[in-house]
Amino acid sequence: MKKLLLLPFAFASSIYAGGYKIPETSLNGVALSAANVAHGHGADTAYYNPANMNFMSDNKQAVEADFIYIGLDPVNYKGTVTGDATVYDIDAQSEQFFVPSLNYVSDKLGDNAHVGLSIVVPGGLSKRWNDSPAKDKAQEFTLAIVEVNPTASFGLSDKLAVAVGFRVVHTSGIVKSTAAVSRDMTGDSVDFGYNVALAYKPTKSLEVGMTYRSQVNLTVTGNAKLYSPLGLVYDGGASVTVPLPALFNAAVAYTFKSNTTVEFVYERNFWSSYSSLDFNYAGNIGSLTPYFDDPIAKNWNDTNAYRLGITQVVDAWTVMAGAVYDETPIPEETVSFELPDSNSLSVSAGIRYDINEQINIGMSALYSMRENRTINNNDLNGEFSNANVLIMSAGVSYKF
Repeated sequence: MKKLLLLPFAFASSIYAGGYKIPETSLNGVALSAANVAHGHGADTAYYNPANMNFMSDNKQAVEADFIYIGLDPVNYKGTVTGDATVYDIDAQSEQFFVPSLNYVSDKLGDNAHVGLSIVVPGGLSKRWNDSPAKDKAQEFTLAIVEVNPTASFGLSDKLAVAVGFRVVHTSGIVKSTAAVSRDMTGDSVDFGYNVALAYKPTKSLEVGMTYRSQVNLTVTGNAKLYSPLGLVYDGGASVTVPLPALFNAAVAYTFKSNTTVEFVYERNFWSSYSSLDFNYAGNIGSLTPYFDDPIAKNWNDTNAYRLGITQVVDAWTVMAGAVYDETPIPEETVSFELPDSNSLSVSAGIRYDINEQINIGMSALYSMRENRTINNNDLNGEFSNANVLIMSAGVSYKF
């Protein structure tokens, strides 16, 4: 019962779990299932592999603005909870979000350098339940993450370029529960990391890319109100540090004479850095210490994602499609209502049209199908289903 009353898990879950990270942060990213690391052909190169800024086809500045819709199906849980023989059949709320992204690439600076800037939402969604027993532990979790990522690339030869970037990550969130022992928390933080990248073009047709994004420790600080059956027990400062784990991508792309580019990306997510979670309070929380102040073991696993993207250029049209298989990092023993995550298979498609040499418009969509997951741990004995996700993007790019 103690674990069922604990909400801290929610802070970390929506940031970077398989089901709630958002690697598809641009029109191309959505269309290609984020398989656009080796073959960059838009301003979003500044985010996906900034080393490719040195290989953009024309020496012009490029800027792209995208508007992304994210829809979460209402997750269903059917089963029991510890200490209660009732068989529940409940649904979370469906969720809809609209998030923008902005990417910029400069023209050549000096002999062989470019700079870029990306403002994206790389993760952080929401999970809300209206029915017991889920709402007793996870009535609402809302988390927003915005990353500002300035980058610079340097050409080492006509075939090789490297890049480095600086990550500025802003996090804000709300956590609520309605059990007899409950929590109402708000908090935010600004934290920092870095990213590095490499792009290698051994031939005109073959492209290789590698990227690494560092771990960022999210030092969320804010206010907590803690309640016992007798009423408000604590109203004061609270903080928690959660690792946003490192991410590595290795990609290879080949362009055929038909102007068809096929790209494969191997992605490694270092989730094992999330081993435990521990909240700290500015004052004494009294009788609620056993419920809210003890560290919780998480023991997440490093995971893999496998991405495939296909790009076909036909005159002014660019047609794209993709697929990705993404593993969940969460072991069965820590799955709960805050994040009913599972492995997923996603498919995607998109199209772009060159209005003229300067302006390009397009739209894309991705549908993520999540496996049903049967859980038998200390908290739950049942099955989560219908955890699918739809992402759509529309955008415009401009070269000048």
